[in-house]
Amino acid sequence: MDKKIAKIYVDRDLCIGAASCVAIAPGVFALDDENKAFVVSPTGADNETILLAAQSCPTKAIILYDEQGNQIYP
Repeated sequence: MDKKIAKIYVDRDLCIGAASCVAIAPGVFALDDENKAFVVSPTGADNETILLAAQSCPTKAIILYDEQGNQIYP
């Protein structure tokens, strides 16, 4: 990925708690009391790992933005 990930957003309405993001990037994502993913630290992994975690989400609940605010995934 050539663009730097500046913001990570988890759409809680889409999240089903599959936890694949947590398995891939545990320094970035965790599950809360409702079994929904949230961002622990947006700098907890490199861009490639964060992208892989977002891509692993079965409902595409993880949305990534670049420094200009443009959506870069999905």
